[in-house]
Amino acid sequence: MIIEPVINGVVARTAHPFGCEQSVLRQINYVKHAKSITQGPKRVLIIGGSSGFGLAARVALTFGGSQSDTISVSFERGPSEKGVGTAGYYNNIFFKKYAEEAGRTAINIQGDAFSPQTKEDVIEAIETYFEGEVDLVIYSVAAGIRPDPETGEMLRSAIKPIGQEVTGATITLEDDTWHETTITSATEQEAKDTLKIMGGQDWESWIDTLINVESIAEGCKTIAFSYVGPEVTHPIYLDGTLGRAKIDLHQTSHSLNLKLANFNGGAYATVCKALVTKASVFIPGLSPYLIALYKVMKEQGTHEGCIEQMQRLFSEKLYGVHHVPVDCERLIRMDDWELDPTTQEKVSALVAELNSSNFKQLGDYKGLKQAFMQLNGFGFESVDYTKPVNLDAFAAEIS
Repeated sequence: MIIEPVINGVVARTAHPFGCEQSVLRQINYVKHAKSITQGPKRVLIIGGSSGFGLAARVALTFGGSQSDTISVSFERGPSEKGVGTAGYYNNIFFKKYAEEAGRTAINIQGDAFSPQTKEDVIEAIETYFEGEVDLVIYSVAAGIRPDPETGEMLRSAIKPIGQEVTGATITLEDDTWHETTITSATEQEAKDTLKIMGGQDWESWIDTLINVESIAEGCKTIAFSYVGPEVTHPIYLDGTLGRAKIDLHQTSHSLNLKLANFNGGAYATVCKALVTKASVFIPGLSPYLIALYKVMKEQGTHEGCIEQMQRLFSEKLYGVHHVPVDCERLIRMDDWELDPTTQEKVSALVAELNSSNFKQLGDYKGLKQAFMQLNGFGFESVDYTKPVNLDAFAAEIS
């Protein structure tokens, strides 16, 4: 079949296998020529390693100097009668292919990160492939739903402000249109549920589980990804349900840091730059800021994607240094270039100019749309998208 891009709102319904391969290869090529990671971890567990920051971290640690072996957990769909499968499914396959060609161990575990069974599968894999211990645990899960660990009831997250309505613009990727929307305030229950899904509870559960089964190596570190953003995004983000969850994540890093101190290790929440990811496109009101930010930072030569941030994180901040550089709240700030005062002054001025008539001309909407398409394997010049893909033969060939 010929696979074409299908977008509903901000959700990609199709993914191209060979475009996903090109995405993985581009990231591998970047880290091979970037500043090398020194004194890096050798046995890495990534919870949520199939796309975005999780995949970029996996690529950086395997090919960017550390030569790490990895186990990745992700919840992806392969090709079936219902569809062609998700981009993360193909990312996992091609990452494993190239990692093994380089002599590295790359284990993909398909499962829900919130499931006790998945934890058991991971522990078994650590015993089998890592001699029972891990040196680094990366938590990179962006989920909209999870079971309550106490009651089993399904919880759903809500990306909303707290205590106020917020009006802002959202760009629909399906038809490239600008929409003014008003988002109502979250209920207290919505805020609590979002915190349980996107806060630090599950991250801590994973680390506690690994400590209890004695799978934490001497010097083991753990990181989880977060976002804070500038003042212009605070009403919907930092001051909303997502922000409350991220604050909980930051607080969790402190308790985990105390636990890992027993192993001469540490725990850090890592604040990343705003980017187009499968999670960020769902945040109402963020897209105008993103196209302004992309425009300004590309002009300044400071723009970074996921892979550039992860390589810089591991080569300059987490490994090969005497002390991990953190701010007054013990956060690793990978958003330092984004929040540069000069950058933010220019971004804020540009955001104020954007509207439904000019956003494509004034902002970097083309760059945002391209980044989104490439997340799903489309928009690569080296791929012939008119060529039919036999998904059955493809799955059989690479399984």
